[in-house]
Amino acid sequence: MYEITLENFRCFRNRQTARLAPLTLLVGENSTGKTSFLAIIRALVDVALGFRNPDFKEEPYDLGSFDEITHRRGASGGRAKTFEAGFRVIGPKGQTVDGMTRHFSVTFGKRGTAPVPVRRCFSMGSTWADECFETGQPYILRIGTYRGSWEKKVPTDAAAGFDLDDDLLAPLIHTLRSSFSKDEQKQDRKFIPMSGSPAFNSEDEKLIYGLLVNEFWSLAPLLFASAPVRTKPRRTYDPSRLTSDPEGNYVPMLLANTYFQERDKWRELKQRLEDFGKAAGLFDEISIRPLGKRDSEPFQLQVRRFGARLKGPQRNLIDVGYGVSQVLPVITELLRPDAPFLFLLQQPEIHLHPSAQAALGSLFCHVAGSERLLVVETHSDHLIDRVRMDVRDKTTTLRPEDVSILYFERGDLDVRIHSLRIDEEGNILGAPDGYRQFFMEETNRSIGL
Repeated sequence: MYEITLENFRCFRNRQTARLAPLTLLVGENSTGKTSFLAIIRALVDVALGFRNPDFKEEPYDLGSFDEITHRRGASGGRAKTFEAGFRVIGPKGQTVDGMTRHFSVTFGKRGTAPVPVRRCFSMGSTWADECFETGQPYILRIGTYRGSWEKKVPTDAAAGFDLDDDLLAPLIHTLRSSFSKDEQKQDRKFIPMSGSPAFNSEDEKLIYGLLVNEFWSLAPLLFASAPVRTKPRRTYDPSRLTSDPEGNYVPMLLANTYFQERDKWRELKQRLEDFGKAAGLFDEISIRPLGKRDSEPFQLQVRRFGARLKGPQRNLIDVGYGVSQVLPVITELLRPDAPFLFLLQQPEIHLHPSAQAALGSLFCHVAGSERLLVVETHSDHLIDRVRMDVRDKTTTLRPEDVSILYFERGDLDVRIHSLRIDEEGNILGAPDGYRQFFMEETNRSIGL
């Protein structure tokens, strides 16, 4: 994903575009829409993949009902009838894929109290597809290639058979396939040419399939979205079913499963975790302590700090600083060998000392890249400054253009997103006056100016 567009969504009224990068940092005051921004990214992935209607109440983002999500234009202005979002996809290091850029957008309407997609648009070069599926209305699919454009309508009773909650691509693929069935001569199965276009043929169908059934829409078959406050540590863990959750309750079980069942992966993951623990000053060693002889019996999660000459004692996770247990779910997901592609992180620096916050910034620089996309909401200047310095000092493979800082600035009833960049020296470019105003005022006060 390279760009996100928003309009009439929560506190974002006017259409605006925000630049994403392998590492994107979201900064701004409280209640300026940073969490909403993360939520709409997940919703776009859900709709683009075609798996389901997005759930705007799914943890860790609970945005409420449709009326709470659409932008409100003041007491007399009412609420918008729809809201829109979209993204653009390009290849690694800013290069287009096959010389083409993929675009996707979705319009959300209201069904009951929930927001649901009522229109989706895909495009790639001269090939595009535009589908409308409002409740109670005919399903309409308009498509185009370099040869022309065509339209097809599915009657309301037939469209009702599409289960949009299970598979949002089903109506689109079904409509394409039915155009070349044994009954392709039936007028109600054919695409109708628009604007004097020639008849729709198999070459056009192949182009449309290449647009829709395409690996580049599968941006995040695995996605990790973290909650701002994560699980509390326990003294003893009982083996349980491994089910991912935003709070990271599953992480001790994940570590134990890896320890018992995949020793090679455990050694690799253990080393990565300990490298970060040392850099952050949190721990030097992490280990699983079985309380029985089988993996079905309870276990403990322990960490150890080394002294100048001797190793310290192993200590239960619950007996060390709260910051360790709060950051452990995030760094485990980032460092596991089968880590997902897309990370949506809320305030990962919670409960961490400034030096550990800075180390987290270095970790983000290390793992972000063409195979990892990190979008991080943060209030830590220490984390941001470390990212800037690591790029400046070339201790990371990230280039300045691989980092995006999105500054969320509140207006009257709206929020504007400023897409900021950094240069080769780590300087932030294009920052509005409000970006550093608070920090400058506090600094001036501290030195008596």
